[in-house]
Amino acid sequence: MDSETREKIKKAVRELLEEADMNEMTEYKIRQLASKRLELDLSESKYKAYVRHVVNAFLEEQKAKEEEEEEEEEAAGDDNNNNNNEFDDDGDLIICRLSDKRRVTLQDFRGKTLISIREYYKKDGKELPSSKGISLTEEQWSTLRKNIPNIEKAVRKMESHTM
Repeated sequence: MDSETREKIKKAVRELLEEADMNEMTEYKIRQLASKRLELDLSESKYKAYVRHVVNAFLEEQKAKEEEEEEEEEAAGDDNNNNNNEFDDDGDLIICRLSDKRRVTLQDFRGKTLISIREYYKKDGKELPSSKGISLTEEQWSTLRKNIPNIEKAVRKMESHTM
């Protein structure tokens, strides 16, 4: 395949990927759309392999951008929060208070970092965590965080059915 054709395919595929809903798009769909746009049959094996290469390169770039943005957001959050951190009586970082009795904390437990969403009670003037709540590992938290849009979508759908 000549370099001009390669460049046209690359340009068309990348444009389609940038416009696409990445939750719905597949490599096959991209190849079909690019075929129509370029009036070129991209189902031949030499074209398929090149389209796959372009798609994979695009996805890797997007992943790197997302990771970079997350790191920048975390760094900005760290800069903003370092001066006014609040800690509970056990020395755990209080991320936020959901109510008078509920809070989200970051704690170190047996060498593992945990994100805890827990109810607290008062005893002898101290606020102590109750057994009511959940503690998530970093991996579990990451999974939950990635699925927040799906959870919100399900809640909206459920709410629309109850109205």
